[in-house]
Amino acid sequence: EVQVVESGGAVVQPGGSLRLSCAGSGFSFDDFAIGWFRQAPGKEREGIACISRSDGTVYARSVKGRFTLSMDNAKNLVYLQMNSLEPEDTGIYYCAALPSRHGEEWIYSGSYRPYDTDVWGQGTQVTVSI
Repeated sequence: EVQVVESGGAVVQPGGSLRLSCAGSGFSFDDFAIGWFRQAPGKEREGIACISRSDGTVYARSVKGRFTLSMDNAKNLVYLQMNSLEPEDTGIYYCAALPSRHGEEWIYSGSYRPYDTDVWGQGTQVTVSI
């Protein structure tokens, strides 16, 4: 069974850094990409970044230059390093396992609408506040 679990959410001050982890099981990064999404209170869920072993990475304009994805293939882990955090980054952060063709679509088009076949984690809360 394909599963992902996020961890690392916390309360952090503006300008601070945080690293989120997405642990995958039941699948290989050869067959799946990992997407990160966030949902702020009262707002729609937003796709912010995606990483694929074969196609690279893509970032939303709102996080580009501040957030960085990396992949540990041996451990089936994906990290989202978040620097220069702003109060607007507050929200629940989700990772999702995307079939590789979906990750490719996101990376080459720059945008993504989730499919029913994507597998989601339970989310981790990030709060950026003084």
